[in-house]
Amino acid sequence: MAILSETPPKEVFKYFEEICAIPHGSGNTKQISDYCVNFAKEHGLRYIQDDNGNVIIWKEGTKGYEQSAPVILQGHLDMVCEKTPDSSIDFETEGLTLQVKDGYISAKDTTLGGDDGIAVAMALALLDSETIPHPPIEVVLTVDEEIGMLGAAAIDCSSLKSRLMLNLDSEEEGVLLVSCAGGVTATCHLPLSRVETEGTFVTLKISGLTGGHSGVEIHKGRANANQLLGRTLNELDNLISYELISVTGGLKDNAIPREAEAGLVVAYEDMSAVKELVEKYNDIYRAEYHITDPELSLTVSVGEKGVYTVVDSISRKYMIAALVNVPCGVLRMSLDIPGLVQTSLNMGILDTGSDEMVMKFSIRSNVGTEKEEMVSRLKNLMEIFGGTIEISGNYPAWEYNKDSKLRNLMVEIFEEQYGKKPAVEAIHAGVECGLFAGKLPGLDCVSIGPEIKDIHTPGERMDIASVKRTWDFVLEILKRLL
Repeated sequence: MAILSETPPKEVFKYFEEICAIPHGSGNTKQISDYCVNFAKEHGLRYIQDDNGNVIIWKEGTKGYEQSAPVILQGHLDMVCEKTPDSSIDFETEGLTLQVKDGYISAKDTTLGGDDGIAVAMALALLDSETIPHPPIEVVLTVDEEIGMLGAAAIDCSSLKSRLMLNLDSEEEGVLLVSCAGGVTATCHLPLSRVETEGTFVTLKISGLTGGHSGVEIHKGRANANQLLGRTLNELDNLISYELISVTGGLKDNAIPREAEAGLVVAYEDMSAVKELVEKYNDIYRAEYHITDPELSLTVSVGEKGVYTVVDSISRKYMIAALVNVPCGVLRMSLDIPGLVQTSLNMGILDTGSDEMVMKFSIRSNVGTEKEEMVSRLKNLMEIFGGTIEISGNYPAWEYNKDSKLRNLMVEIFEEQYGKKPAVEAIHAGVECGLFAGKLPGLDCVSIGPEIKDIHTPGERMDIASVKRTWDFVLEILKRLL
């Protein structure tokens, strides 16, 4: 039984409820893609469905708008599927159980998929209407945004004529998102040689760090465990002679690492010096990061005496030099948008194999040339140490458009509707707009959306009144795009 049938805007929530009844988690989007295709067929609209499941639907402009420039409405078809421990839902085969409480829509014990089902619902409601004035529309619905923007990366945009795009994948009402970072993963391989030596095995460990997302939280100044480990090894190298077995830290290149450790071989007579240094730098690090990482801890544990295979002295020198000298964190702030991180670098993963040390970085920049320059710097550093670099997952920045006519129009309309100025913001993370900006030269794009709280968790809920205001905002934007 429909529970949103009388909830305004009815035309939007009609489709949102239908979408929620269809399983559409990332990687499981064929059914929702086919649903959109069937919608297009039933309404006599031209469409394309590619091999990945991306869907494009066209609709002519209404009377008086036939010759207007077309506009793209864009969102994604997939949702993040998370549930509470006691939920029995099978996301592969079952839809969601919607509920309404205190002005919010949520799903019982699961994520709601308001990100980005509400965009799909608004697009279908617009395509369905015979009375809403609008220019020619190109609705672009992508798959698998939540697992790497795979649909947007693969979609062929050659059939799209518009260079105006309204992305409906934001979750904060009153914010116009106008720029995002491009990114790339750089994996650096530093070769090493090994020899055998005798001594006592020692483990140095950095733990208790706060960590976080390497894009949206990189500006918070949190400690990077891999970087601190390199700093500690360098300080120890200035104090005693020791042998290095391994360094490891971090789990994902796009996460600020919370833990890292090194395996060493130390002469027994140097053990007290190691412990004193660890105690000293534990206090130093805790003082330096007392705000961001109050639980930070540097510890040492002593193992067995024996014969161990360690890296040779030259390899150790290069490993420590690389860890100490590689850039880390915020590299440049934007001069166009106050408070925006423009370029950053995060060593998210550190590991040691039998014949190499591997450092895996997430590089982000809202300016494409600065991202390329950072890759070049890493390449040069690796060449000095005899290493190599691999590049993967490269996606373009959505650069800030100082002369955006769409943004200026939306600011004007927002002030009229809300009685205040909207926030105009950029994000130091990737969104689909960046990929489309790379495929459609000259694209003028803004991202908006209604208020959605706790996305990607079973507590996700969408503000009903915010959906209505956002819908009215979208309609007025389209009306004025003559």
